[in-house]
Amino acid sequence: MPSASTKAAATSPAADSRLSPGAPGYRRMSLALFAAGVAAFALLYSTQALLPAVSAAFGATASAASWTVSAATGALALCVLPLSALSERFGRRSMMTASLAVAVGVGLLVPFAPSLEVLIALRAVQGAALAGVPASAMAFLAEEVRPKALIAAIGLFVAGNSIGGMSGRIVTGWVAQLWGWRAGLAAVGLLSVACAVAFRLLLPKARHFTPGPLNPGALVRTVRGHLADPLLRRLYLIGALFMTVFGAVYTVIGYRLVEAPFSLPQGVIGSIFLVYLVGTVSSAAAGKLVGRMGRRGALYLAVSTTAAGLLLSLADALPAVLAGLVLITAGFFAGHAVASSSVSRTAKTGRAQASALYQSAYYLGSSAGGTLGAVAYHAGGWAGTVLIGLVAVLGVVSVTLCGTHSARVEARRTEAERLGLAC
Repeated sequence: MPSASTKAAATSPAADSRLSPGAPGYRRMSLALFAAGVAAFALLYSTQALLPAVSAAFGATASAASWTVSAATGALALCVLPLSALSERFGRRSMMTASLAVAVGVGLLVPFAPSLEVLIALRAVQGAALAGVPASAMAFLAEEVRPKALIAAIGLFVAGNSIGGMSGRIVTGWVAQLWGWRAGLAAVGLLSVACAVAFRLLLPKARHFTPGPLNPGALVRTVRGHLADPLLRRLYLIGALFMTVFGAVYTVIGYRLVEAPFSLPQGVIGSIFLVYLVGTVSSAAAGKLVGRMGRRGALYLAVSTTAAGLLLSLADALPAVLAGLVLITAGFFAGHAVASSSVSRTAKTGRAQASALYQSAYYLGSSAGGTLGAVAYHAGGWAGTVLIGLVAVLGVVSVTLCGTHSARVEARRTEAERLGLAC
């Protein structure tokens, strides 16, 4: 379901006036979306590094406290598609502004939650609001930036996402060590306020957006078409399974490191998330891997790296655990980059909705992984969490093998039809 604004940007003479590096407004737009990415993902994962402290404060198990993360990511997953449709009517800029305003407002209330139940409810509202940022940012860039500059602009927004997710965890960890977990959440809330204000002041007005009517029927037809495509279904499942591993590991790792034999302080545990920088490198290398090994080969390498990291993390030596986290992170980001980039190439129409469905599957995987990983940790310790990760990794292998088999069957069928016509 291509948007009216996308068609207008592609066909009107005004398309030549879209932004490019060096043009007035391009730098402001890039910095604005970078700030939006930092704010959104610092808020989304703000409680993840603090879960042991949240458990202690409310007398909750790891599985109960993990819902402060899972509720946010799950709500985001459910709201990405509806908010992407609303942005077609009310504008990308307005949607991102409203989403950040609500999420930041809730973020200032979160530190005062009187109970775990209230904290989880506030986090769910926050996640639902944040869905409007990824749902609108990519469309805004596609409409306002010239095609040759689009990859660089999207790259800066994604960098803001990763830096926000990483910095939010690190800030909360160190502030919590000094003044408690509520102060940690308040610090992320204030950081997000500054980023949201910068976003609003810097982002130029949209010049190539044309409002379109809300058409739920067309949206449903587009979504059904994507879900009927076997390759897209496999890619959605792969994204969800990779994120199940990642969500399980990073939701629970704090509990493991705060206990013996490691007994690390909260600030150091928060700094563990610097490992995310490895993901930036492996994501960038994914394109070269696909060129050299093919999509399936790159996925198998990503799966093998992730599985090796999971097994290595079972050791009770901190260097081995850190090395395991490096491998898990590198494998996850490489697999995610391969799967997500394949979605856009596979979808012939309605690419925005195809990407939104991938995001939904991705964040549902995060939500499921966080909850299942915490339940498994409660039942069987870190080995239980690793088992959840290995099952998800096996799922990726199975889905990829299924795709390989389907491709071979299709190739044989096509060859048989060709030979039949030749006869």
